[in-house]
Amino acid sequence: MSAPIRVLALSGGIGGAKLALGLTHAMAPERLMIAANPGDDFEHLGLTICPDLDTLTYTLSGLSDREKGWGRAGESWNFLAALDAFGGETWFQLGDKDLALHIARAHRLASGESLSAITGDICRRLGIAAHILPATDAPLRTIVETPEGPLPFQRYFVERRAAPVVTGFTFDGAAAALPSPALAEVLAGGMLEAIVVCPSNPYISIDPILAIPGLRDALRGAGAPIVAVSPIVGGTAIKGPTAKMMRELGRPVSVQGIAAHYGDLLDGLVIDEADREAADELRAGGLKVAVAQTVMRSDADKAALGEVVLWLAGRCRGAE
Repeated sequence: MSAPIRVLALSGGIGGAKLALGLTHAMAPERLMIAANPGDDFEHLGLTICPDLDTLTYTLSGLSDREKGWGRAGESWNFLAALDAFGGETWFQLGDKDLALHIARAHRLASGESLSAITGDICRRLGIAAHILPATDAPLRTIVETPEGPLPFQRYFVERRAAPVVTGFTFDGAAAALPSPALAEVLAGGMLEAIVVCPSNPYISIDPILAIPGLRDALRGAGAPIVAVSPIVGGTAIKGPTAKMMRELGRPVSVQGIAAHYGDLLDGLVIDEADREAADELRAGGLKVAVAQTVMRSDADKAALGEVVLWLAGRCRGAE
């Protein structure tokens, strides 16, 4: 890497990609590394689909469908329509432009390239200055435990629309996974100034990353403050099933619940204005807290939140 990485972000989902984009506006993007959640990845139609990795790639390249938050802008669906006519599986939407990325990646994976190397090359081709990579190159898949039995994440989330009650999670393949080489190098390098946990679902976006053996200890041992942005605002989630999952698992749907979930991993937490009254309680628990607008409706909102996160990390380091 030509420029030393100063900030590492852990990201999953649309909220994670939004903050990642904001961070690229709040700092030199070439000094930012974003480790994507691998737990959403799955094999479909003979292809390895990496939803969170691709959402980051499309968002930071300016190719994303800004209305949906995922997929590519100006997408067409000819492949899916033709597949449906042949009785193929169409429950997971693959647009024509998006399909090109999956096919290119599958071909290169089959030739022996690592997912990290492929992602890095794709990002360079798309002009992305930040360093996007999977948290691990190994297959690591989230399994959602339900009263109906275990469901692979995409079957639960997309095919079943997150309807089944959640009783827990397992991360298939985690025990054998290693951090991707560049991620391990950055964590051991002693040059990080901040580690950011994006406002992603803690159970299905961040926990799969933390399930990689040794990674949680490596994060704490990196010598940089770890700051999270709460995905819960005013007792609910802006998008996705975070609040539903917390209720079903018997956890408080609150910023306190988010802080309790991460426990001693965090040094700081950014919460929304709607949760300002919780700030003193969180501080009493040992966290540095920043109160800000965390709902990112515009690029200006994303950049402003990125600046708050970096400011709070500076406070955690003892900087002015």
